[in-house]
Amino acid sequence: MKTIEQNNIEMVTAKIEEMWNKGDIYHTDQFFAEQMAQAFENQHYILAETLAQGEKVIARIVITGTHNGNFAGNPPTDKSVQITQFREFHIVDGKIADQSGWFDTGTLLPQIQAK
Repeated sequence: MKTIEQNNIEMVTAKIEEMWNKGDIYHTDQFFAEQMAQAFENQHYILAETLAQGEKVIARIVITGTHNGNFAGNPPTDKSVQITQFREFHIVDGKIADQSGWFDTGTLLPQIQAK
């Protein structure tokens, strides 16, 4: 028999894969979310790690792509980048009640030689 955490991780993994297929991975209140979606081409997503405790699941997603659009005032560099995104899911009664996401811009900006 699976634990609540195992069931929640499976649900979140399926949701993340659905978000990738629909292009909705950037739907978050994070300030740079829309810019990131537009500034990086050839995006590839890897679900690197999931952690669960009770109703909470945290996912670490590694996104690779090419910087070919303006991002945070920085012109395109055509450099390959690796971006880490963290997503937190709150599951209630077997359904995702809410979620939020954060991008690690602290390691992204040096990759595009941000000023």
